[in-house]
Amino acid sequence: MNKAQLVEAVAEQLGGRKAAAEAVDAVLDTMVRAVVAGDRVSVTGFGTFEKVERSARFARNPQTGEKVKVKKTSVPRFRPGQGFKDLVSGSKKLPKEGPSVKKAPKGSLTPGKSGVAATPAAKRAATKRAATAAAAAAPAKKAAAKKATTTAAAKKTTATATKKTAAAAKKATTTAAAKKTTATATKKTAAAAKKATTTAAAKKTTATAKKATATAKKTAPAKKTATRKTTARKTSAK
Repeated sequence: MNKAQLVEAVAEQLGGRKAAAEAVDAVLDTMVRAVVAGDRVSVTGFGTFEKVERSARFARNPQTGEKVKVKKTSVPRFRPGQGFKDLVSGSKKLPKEGPSVKKAPKGSLTPGKSGVAATPAAKRAATKRAATAAAAAAPAKKAAAKKATTTAAAKKTTATATKKTAAAAKKATTTAAAKKTTATATKKTAAAAKKATTTAAAKKTTATAKKATATAKKTAPAKKTATRKTTARKTSAK
């Protein structure tokens, strides 16, 4: 049976093909939208439509036998209800007239948030999905917190290392400047000492020269007097 045949079958019960087509389209659209949104559509006695997450896995190509990686995906799933199973298996007889599946309990057709019957099973499933999502998000939050802590520690270590490097560079610069100053002072001291030694030697030489000059001047008159006396003596002897 295709969709057109389904509409015709429904039209026989509703009495109009247009109304049947609109009813079938509305039911299918509502179910598809609910399942895509993650809701669970449960029809008592018929079955349950729901969205199932399939994790990434490896499969084999049936033609080549090659191992292929299949990405994580979501797929729709239908689980037939017990009444539907019993009718198909033959454990229960299909009624000639009236609904083939058991009617929904009174009060269970109250529209929920998505306009689909909100049964206790659906509520439990929603609670279970929320708990699963929270459990799945917990490791991610923990990993994010750990990553943030590691990043902060790395930044702190880098800042400390940078500070130590700057301090070492400053200390090296100060030491180099101190050595340069000491060398300059030593050079100036040596030059001053050399200059002082040269000045002292010059002064000593000058003093010696003056002393020699004075001695020479003093000796010269004495020699002149001695020469005069000798000449006088020679003259007297003659």
